[in-house]
Amino acid sequence: MNVLIIGGTRFMGPSVVKELTALGHQVTLFHRGQTPADVSADVQEILGDRNHLRDHEKQIRKAAPEIILDMMLLTEQQARDLVSIASGIARRLVVASSCDVYFNYDLLRGVESGPVVTDRLGEESPLRQKMYPYRNMVDEKSDPLYDYDKILVERVILSDSSIAGTVLRLPMVYGPGDYRHRLYEIIRRVQDRRPAILLGEAQAVWRTTRGFVDDCAHAICLAVTDERAAGRVYNVAEPVACTEHELTERITKAMGWSGRIVTVPDDSLPEHLKDDTRWEHHLDIDTTRIRNELGFTEQTDIDERISRTIAWELANPPDNYTAPNYEAEDRVLATVER
Repeated sequence: MNVLIIGGTRFMGPSVVKELTALGHQVTLFHRGQTPADVSADVQEILGDRNHLRDHEKQIRKAAPEIILDMMLLTEQQARDLVSIASGIARRLVVASSCDVYFNYDLLRGVESGPVVTDRLGEESPLRQKMYPYRNMVDEKSDPLYDYDKILVERVILSDSSIAGTVLRLPMVYGPGDYRHRLYEIIRRVQDRRPAILLGEAQAVWRTTRGFVDDCAHAICLAVTDERAAGRVYNVAEPVACTEHELTERITKAMGWSGRIVTVPDDSLPEHLKDDTRWEHHLDIDTTRIRNELGFTEQTDIDERISRTIAWELANPPDNYTAPNYEAEDRVLATVER
């Protein structure tokens, strides 16, 4: 099978390419060339800007992809351009979406109000009602996040009758290559030999399902190679949503830390640990569908996921990291432990 991957050079991408080529599929990467493609010599490359996809239609047509996988589809216009080109070339589109499409995400961010949902979030759960979730975070229309909305992307991909679409709603993904360094704050506190880690009472019990990079890549490969995925939407995540306290315990235990995890009232937290997140709204994602329909299971165990993440984060700390105000944290600790 010939597969064209748009993006695919960062984070999950190399794992997807590696698995697809190991299965004997021919892979072509379309990317900007800003991130070196660490792939085998058999992988073909097309260098270009996905915002000008039409300029590379001849090269895409020459690659003759049967399946097009888009790892970086962010906006409605990008989706329309992709469908316009792909419908005359490929038979299926697979796109990476996000669990930020769910209404609970806006409840969590405090931009909507509503009752706490106790059920897990399945593919049919209510979606956000407000579009463009990150516009208030950017200053210019030229910023990629200004027109970002995975709901609009999904609508375009799934509504066009000329080509079958598959949508994968991904969680917070962690592991080697995580350029957002989602777990680094905990790891850094252990590395700095902090005697205790503070968690607010609400955040400590907040639950969300995450996904390890290689496991999410495996789910993507299943959707690419299994025709049963045509026209389907799948949640992708670990089977159990752990709390922030449980996650912190797993990481610190793996690092041999002997300190304490201290839960304090939210209003007692130092200012740098406070935010407007509504922690009572969980992001507990139900992944039954992809497990039943495509046979998805994790390819790693939890100990491997955590240990590999720790090793990578220690070897690749984020640039321009600003250490927390440990003095303020110590003052809170002194107060709560009297």
